[in-house]
Amino acid sequence: MSTGNINFVEAAPAGVIPLAEVAIRLHPNDNVAIAKVNLQPGTVLEVGPTAQSDQVRVQRFIASGHKIALAEIGMGEVVRRYGQAIGFATRPIAAGEHVHTHNLGAQEFARDYAFGVDAQPVTFVPENERRTFLGFRRADGRVGTRNMIAVIASVNCSAHTCREIAHYFTPERLAAYPNVDGVIALTHGSGCANRVGGPDYVLLQRTLAGMTRHPNIGASILVGLGCETNQIADLVENYGLSTQNGQTGPAQWRPSLVIQDLGGIRKTVRAGIEAVEALLPQVNAVGRTSQPISELMLALQCGGSDGWSGVTANPVLGLVVDELVRQGGAAVLAETPEIYGAEHLLTRRASSPEVGQKLVAKVRWWEEYARRMGVEIDNNPSHGNKAGGLTTIYEKSLGAVAKGGSTPLMDVYDYAEPVTARGLTFMDTPGYDPVSVTGQVAGGCNMVLFTTGRGSVFGFKPAPSLKIATNSATYERMLDDMDVNAGRVLSGASLDEVAVELFELMIAVASGQPSKSEAQGVGEAEFNPWSIGGTL
Repeated sequence: MSTGNINFVEAAPAGVIPLAEVAIRLHPNDNVAIAKVNLQPGTVLEVGPTAQSDQVRVQRFIASGHKIALAEIGMGEVVRRYGQAIGFATRPIAAGEHVHTHNLGAQEFARDYAFGVDAQPVTFVPENERRTFLGFRRADGRVGTRNMIAVIASVNCSAHTCREIAHYFTPERLAAYPNVDGVIALTHGSGCANRVGGPDYVLLQRTLAGMTRHPNIGASILVGLGCETNQIADLVENYGLSTQNGQTGPAQWRPSLVIQDLGGIRKTVRAGIEAVEALLPQVNAVGRTSQPISELMLALQCGGSDGWSGVTANPVLGLVVDELVRQGGAAVLAETPEIYGAEHLLTRRASSPEVGQKLVAKVRWWEEYARRMGVEIDNNPSHGNKAGGLTTIYEKSLGAVAKGGSTPLMDVYDYAEPVTARGLTFMDTPGYDPVSVTGQVAGGCNMVLFTTGRGSVFGFKPAPSLKIATNSATYERMLDDMDVNAGRVLSGASLDEVAVELFELMIAVASGQPSKSEAQGVGEAEFNPWSIGGTL
């Protein structure tokens, strides 16, 4: 893990102030810096050699996390952060000006994909020296971080019934089964009014199949209405779900429940409760045992990002990913619209030209999708992102890619496709967090590591989610929701130090310690399969 130190001060001293005391210039080629404190008009910053002057006078109020121009930038010129293009000046920008949505925009520019030129071999930790965690090993060899029973809806019409079945199993009713982490309902808003074999049908079935055989799911039952397009029998046949987690027969599989066949909701709820009660002893028979952390597969996410995301939390997570990869584990980066403009940093680390080309093909699909839908990918930065200092999708993406660390990109997967490669991979998903995480977990991720600047309260069952705050103010304000404070980097802690803290917490939570979202029961409603086709 490489070390980085950034000092933070609460208030700017009087007189001429060295830039490093109140702002961060991330790369020598950058023509903007990020304010660490609120900068008042008239403050003079000692910048060092620039094209115009060694000193820059702040022109107007600039909030912490926002950008200040370090030199004059002509209209149409590139604005750089991280040494990379984050956009183009939409009007002339004077040194000392606030750089944001009023004078910075996105436009097409060429990226050098240079497949694989930056890919470096990984030095793996010997197997006998690798860290371990306490996990649930399944018959097919995969390892779960949780042991749950899932009640899965084939269609929205059976959602209420699934929730009634799952919510019957309160902590008091599960007390006799200490190895069972819960009974959850996985429901959604789809399953009918689309074409058999169409995009929505395929994505939904692949997602539901991935959840039934997820290593964190000890057993599951499927519940349908009966007349829906997404027939349970077809799902079972299409994805071979007569076997589950490598086992066959009644120990791991129960007949599906169809509301119309059983005579309505009440009768189906009773049958579902009986089915779960029959499964509980068998699921409880599987306990935690010591497993190598090479069995961890992380879903990498960021939400409610701010100007510090690419400075603190995302680089910290990148260091954790690098160490997990060295120990034989896997991590899945996602959110294709949120790597847009920074995808070349990943293609240059591709393990082969084919892998790099797969990623570029996904980016091109999103460009065409945006044109077809009459939107711009640069619409992606949300209101909160912009309030926190992010301006363009390029700037957001450059910070987001840091979550993936520095190891080679080993493969690129479709949404909810089973992830089989070790190391860093990428999954094509939307940027919307619940939809993106649903695909990653359906693909096999057994933990979620989620960075946030504005303060996301995300959780996801059955995969425990850790949230890493980018700044101390958010961490302290939302202490019940934030697991790690990466904002300590702005007060002098090294990136390494915070990465070690996150790495150790990751192992503890993988071993059963509740994350803060789990402690509040968050995560059942966030299951949200991607819908891209037409609703008939």
